[in-house]
Amino acid sequence: MDSGPEEILILEPFYGGSHKKLIDVITSNLPSHQYKLITMTAKKWHWRARTSALYMSTQIPVYHKFKILLCTSVLPLAELLGLRPDLTKLHKIVYFHENQLEFPVRVVKDRDFQYGYNEILTCLTADKVLFNSYYNKDSFLSHIKSHLKLQPDYKVKNLEQIIEGKCYVVYYPMDISLMDKYLSLVDKTTSNTLHIVWPHRWEFDKNPEAFYRVLKRLDNNGYHFKVSILGESFNEKPDVFRELSRSLKESLLHCGYVESLREYYKILNNADVVVSTAIHEFFGVAVLEAVYCGCIPVVPKRLSYRELYLEQVEEVYDTENELYNILGDLCTRKEKGELNKDYRHIALQFESNKWFSEFVKLLSVN
Repeated sequence: MDSGPEEILILEPFYGGSHKKLIDVITSNLPSHQYKLITMTAKKWHWRARTSALYMSTQIPVYHKFKILLCTSVLPLAELLGLRPDLTKLHKIVYFHENQLEFPVRVVKDRDFQYGYNEILTCLTADKVLFNSYYNKDSFLSHIKSHLKLQPDYKVKNLEQIIEGKCYVVYYPMDISLMDKYLSLVDKTTSNTLHIVWPHRWEFDKNPEAFYRVLKRLDNNGYHFKVSILGESFNEKPDVFRELSRSLKESLLHCGYVESLREYYKILNNADVVVSTAIHEFFGVAVLEAVYCGCIPVVPKRLSYRELYLEQVEEVYDTENELYNILGDLCTRKEKGELNKDYRHIALQFESNKWFSEFVKLLSVN
């Protein structure tokens, strides 16, 4: 892209975790004079989704020469454009890390209609809508009609057809060079005991209860393994983690969020298997990071895992019993020294430099 005034306005109301990593990959590949980045901290997601447009509208320069607006779906784009009509002429691109039409809730009545409704309005006002997987895109489009049916009357039809023509799938980028940097600083230990890692948020949609039940069954039946429970925990921690820490104490190597990237990648580098039991996953960054660090992915045949792993990995499962059998077999193979599979090539498909060369084409105003 040509040098000159700032052309790209990048807005991220939830600048943390995978959202931050995506923005950092993009900005690290752009000359600093070509973009202006405005962010908000990654706290209180629900309030960011409700109110970030107003704050962002006050932070964007009144006088500018922006041509492109890039944001993620946390930002209510339609509200922002109402507050700042000068931005309507920009080429507007929104990236969906997740979507609220498919996001699981414990009780249907607990689903906040407004989050999904705002995302629909965002898509209608955007010029291009990017999803991090086909599962994310398809689940969003297929739930628009049922979501709007919650309205008592005056329902607008066929919005999914309007939005679908703007949609692209742009898989999430993996910063391989960053991982290589940390992996070069850590040593790999050897053991004949299987080391299982579970690197997910400590919330119900990651289904930790199923993981615990399988581990407990393995333990009861005499299989030897070690386990590291990683991922971030929040105010309400599922009770299962307390029970796991108590009843599998001898097998537990780590239990809790790892803030140090060096320590985090050290754990992944010394693990043999990464497990997901999720009932919600639109991409699965943590699993792919573990795969690049040498872990065998053991994932369910659902969600985004189908398109990322089903054709390339043998260790996929439908039921808890299948998960138990796979992990039991891996425990035995580890003890015999027969655990020699390498799935790193799966993560390399999403290497960030190669990813950006394709992504930048979508920034063009066509």
